[in-house]
Formats: sequence, structure tokens, C-alpha cells
Amino acid sequence: MGQLLRTIRLGLKSLLLHKLRSGLAVLGVLIGVTAVIWLVALGEGVSYQIQQLIKEHGATNIIIRSQKPPQLSSETGRVKIFGLKRLDYDRIMTRIDGPGSPLVIGTIERAVPMREIDMVKIRFFDRESDVQLLGITSDYADINKLELARGRFLTSADSQNTNNVAVIANGVAKQLFPFTDAIGKTIRIDSDFYRVIGETRKRQDSAAIGSSLAGRSYNQDVYIPLATFRSRIGDQVPTSMESFESELIELNQITVTVGNVDQVPQTAATIRVLLAENHDPENPDYAVTVPMELLEQARDMEMMLDALLVVIAGISLLVGGIGIMNIMLATVTERTREIGIRRALGARQGDILSQFLSEATVLSGLGGLVGVAFGFLCYPVVEVVMFGIETWMPEKWIRLPQYVQEIQPRIETWSVVIAFGISVCVGIVFGVVPARQAAQLDPIEALRHE
Repeated sequence: MGQLLRTIRLGLKSLLLHKLRSGLAVLGVLIGVTAVIWLVALGEGVSYQIQQLIKEHGATNIIIRSQKPPQLSSETGRVKIFGLKRLDYDRIMTRIDGPGSPLVIGTIERAVPMREIDMVKIRFFDRESDVQLLGITSDYADINKLELARGRFLTSADSQNTNNVAVIANGVAKQLFPFTDAIGKTIRIDSDFYRVIGETRKRQDSAAIGSSLAGRSYNQDVYIPLATFRSRIGDQVPTSMESFESELIELNQITVTVGNVDQVPQTAATIRVLLAENHDPENPDYAVTVPMELLEQARDMEMMLDALLVVIAGISLLVGGIGIMNIMLATVTERTREIGIRRALGARQGDILSQFLSEATVLSGLGGLVGVAFGFLCYPVVEVVMFGIETWMPEKWIRLPQYVQEIQPRIETWSVVIAFGISVCVGIVFGVVPARQAAQLDPIEALRHE
């Protein structure tokens, strides 16, 4: 141990004789280590945000959405009939969770149907607001994690009695009732009047995740009982007054909650089979999304991304290693006479080898340590960059996905250990050739070197 420390001390002394050259060699390794830590931290941050967004939809949920078939989009001047039907909801509840089902009875905890219309005008005297009107059941609040600021939410009795009652979101309440309490007030939707019985708390919008889950804003919603929606508004809603176009949709979405996460894949497969029996499989007017499957895909992509980022950042370490080898080869040439003198005084080849190998390892190890320190600067640097984009480039900031706007780097312990370990290995591997060259010098020829 004493000899090892003496060798390292001698190596440091030799490196300090050429501070600039040694510093440049350290810089190459430093950049590589910092790149590994930063890239992995940013990749983990983005992956974490995406996984959290998927988890918001529930790992035990199966989301079935109505979607317009492509051929209907090009047709004009007619009633476009598509999407989920109430019969689909009944079949899911009876065929999957009833006697004779291929699944265990009680597999489905609940199935929540929903009907919605975008850009509906609601009024309170001279104030008005464009909202998304949703016909829902009492379970909707729980499944979407809505919290009440005041009042109460819709109940089963409201739907059974087709009551004209409504729960409004925070944003709607601020527009229609900026100075008064909304509870008990009457709002107008088309020609019908609804009594406000509740107001939801402000909630962060849900970002879109690829083409599987669309973005969702909860602050411009108005909720009424699903039965009231059907009796007051109906299934057919005009979409263009000029061309007399309209859409007839019975249900926009059915969210099925499964009791056990292990039963989700089989339940989703059964639902797909049931829907295919009642819809055209070649031109489907619905989409089945399973958040658990998306979550597994996101985790697989995370592993692939981590591996790719480590490989890319490892190239920087490779370049740093080549720099160390180049400097050590130049050092051997400069110190040829010194090597000859040491050999003449009794130093063995192993002593010369260990000396130059320790110098290369010290260079890469020092670069690795400083690189790790710089790696933890990822947090403030990302905050400064995001603040700068939001402040100086607001147009670009708005277009950024929510999971990018809210990204928080997540430095993984394994990335720090691997980056530092690779940096030390780089010093050893790329230091072997110069060290062997120095050790194999002929002492007599080395003493003659000028």
C-alpha cells in the first residue's frame, strides 16, 4: 500500500509539471462523464413524466373512446352515425361480468359511460363561456380524481330523476361568477336552465401521450347527469348549420375499471372481441386504450433510451481516452532519459509500468470526479434553460409538450457509478500502451537519449 501511494504521489508530481496539458486531458474525460450523467438524467426525467401521465389514467383502467371513421370525415350533408352505443355498455356489463363470462365474476369494479360536446355556450345573465359539456354518472369524479371546491357532485338520484343540475369547473366559475358563489345559481345551456350544485377545484391539464391518449382540460368542463343529457340534448348534435351536418353518438367514452391488474390484459381482449361483434372491424369507430400496456411500453422505451444515451455519451469518454493516450505517449518520449536513469538505479520494468499507468489513471480518475460534480449541476442548468425559454421565447414554450415543460432531471445512482467506473477504466486501458512502451525501453539507449 505504501508503494502504491508513493507511485500515485510521484505520478501527480509529474503531471503537475505540465498543468495545461494535463488539464486538457482531464477536460476530455470530464466532458464525457458529465454527458453520461446529464443525458441519462434528462432521459429519466422525460420518461418519468410520461409514466406519471399514463398512471393518471389508472393502471387498472381500460378506456374505450368513440372515433370518427376516415370515410365519414369526407362525406358532407348527412347525419353521421358512429361511435359507442348504450348496447356496448350493457354487453360489457352482462357478458364480461355476468354468468357464463370467460372471466371471474366481479372482474369489473365499475364501468363509467360518458357523453360530451365541445364548444358549448353557457350563460348567466350577460356573461357567457365556451365549455365542454359532459353527461356523466356519479363515478366520473372518482375515476378522474376530481376534487370539489364547494357544493356536492352528481349522484345516482340526479340521473334517475333526470334533474336539471350541473357541476361546473373552476375556470367556468371564474368566468361566470367572478364575484359571487356559484352554488345555487341557475345557468342556461341552449334553451334549458340548470341549477349549479357544485364547483370542482382547479386541476392540471392532462397532456396528450402520442396518439393513444388525447390531451384533456378539466377547467372548462360542465357536468350534468347522463340521463339528463340524453333527455334534454339527445344523441344527435348539429355540427354545421350551413350544410345541415350532424353527428349521432350515443356514448363518447366508456372507462372500465378492473379489480385486479393481472386481469387487465384478458379483460381488454374480451372487450375488443365484444365490440368487434357489434361494429365494422374493417372501419372501426372506436379505439381501446389500455394505460397499463402503454406504461409497460414506456418502461421498455426507457431502458432502450438509457442504453442509447450511455453509448452516445461513451463516445465522448472514448475521445477523452485517446487524448490521454496521446499525452502519455508524448510524456514517454520527453522522459526517456529519466526512465533510463531510474532503470540504471535498479527500477524494474514493473515499476516503470506502474508509474505511467498510475499517471494515466490519475488523469482519468480526476476527470471522472470533476465530471460527477458537474453532473449534479444538471438541476440548476435545466431550471435556468426552461426559465429562459419561457421568458424569452414564449411562443416556443407554449408549443412544448407538458411533460417537457415540467421535466425534472432524475440523476440515477447507476449512471454516476458507471460513468466514473468507465472513466477510470479508460485511463487504465489507454494508459497501458504508453506504460508498456516506457517499461520496455532499453536502459542504455534511454540514457543516450537527448
